[in-house]
Amino acid sequence: MGRNRNDVKNTFEEIFGNEPIVVRAPGRINIIGEHTDYNDGFVLPAAIDLSVFVFIQRSGTSRSKLISVDLDESYSLGMHDALVPVDQGWVNYFLGVIDQFQLAGHKLEGFNLMFTSDIPMGSGLSSSAALECGFGQALSELFKLKVDKVALAKMGQAAEHKFAGVKCGIMDQFASCMGQNNQVVKLDCRSLEYDYYPADFKDYELVLFDSNVKHNLADSQYNIRRNQCEEGVKIIQAVNSKVSSLRDATLEDLAQAQAEMEEVVYHRCKYVIEENIRVQAVCEALKAGDITKVGQIMLETHAGLSREYEVSCKELDTLIEIASACDGHIGGRMMGGGFGGCTVNLIQKDKVDQVIEEVTKGYQEALGINTKVYRVAIADGVGVCKQEINEGV
Repeated sequence: MGRNRNDVKNTFEEIFGNEPIVVRAPGRINIIGEHTDYNDGFVLPAAIDLSVFVFIQRSGTSRSKLISVDLDESYSLGMHDALVPVDQGWVNYFLGVIDQFQLAGHKLEGFNLMFTSDIPMGSGLSSSAALECGFGQALSELFKLKVDKVALAKMGQAAEHKFAGVKCGIMDQFASCMGQNNQVVKLDCRSLEYDYYPADFKDYELVLFDSNVKHNLADSQYNIRRNQCEEGVKIIQAVNSKVSSLRDATLEDLAQAQAEMEEVVYHRCKYVIEENIRVQAVCEALKAGDITKVGQIMLETHAGLSREYEVSCKELDTLIEIASACDGHIGGRMMGGGFGGCTVNLIQKDKVDQVIEEVTKGYQEALGINTKVYRVAIADGVGVCKQEINEGV
């Protein structure tokens, strides 16, 4: 987990001799709407209080130095160097964002940068998107570029496509940039229109259980799923020419096209179409204050991710199975790209400690793996830290 931010700030000043600008960029959870974003669909994410902190200041030269405090690694580059992906994986997120700023016509000078993060990597909480958005905001602030947050999100997405090799949707970066305290955001991933819904979970708390199975999306079957969805769209277009993505398709369209599809493509498409319907249902439940309904729909999504989209795994399914049997647990699902990472759960506040104990014990007994637990709160999106940094801010 991340280092004490005051310590990092002091170290920056000792190494580079000046006071840094400090930017916080949050990770995100997604209440509902998984694998819909790259299908032009709807998602319902929220920024959380686990974050990346970026410390930056001008170097006074044409050269820049990047330091990963948590990995104890560094990288240097000239601002006129040709930008290509490198072997140090974390560096590529920075190179990708620099590339996007330069393509947008922004003039960048040399800078020094350090960063630390308390977002657990590989847990489906979008540590990479937070890094991209935090760095983008830091560059905008340092060089007074006034890049708006939607543009920052798009730059982060493009950076991940080009330099990290992951064809991610826009949701992760959008949530990190546009999140608001105690709000979830319903995002239309085609138009980028969005609406906020109050995230008042009343007597329930959001708890994440980490499967401790780590994944790298570039090495997973994420891109395969995207290609399968695109294949399904082409087949559906034969029965409905107005369909340009699965977001446009109905279950009736899918039924008419089913005979021409491989079975696996049919199930991928069915999941995505139904998941878009579930996003709207959760929004209605939140407006009505029906948190139990939200939990039920989350369980439906997990079943779809496990059986139809097939991006879950034994560890995630086991976590949901154990948690669902606990008194006070009203819903949960795997979250993120899949094949590992966390489950997100709604648990009655006065039963949280008991559920954590039962899930931790049951998971260890079933699979011999220790789960990590994150009790998260919904927080604001990316921004400059104006006041003194304190641990846990």
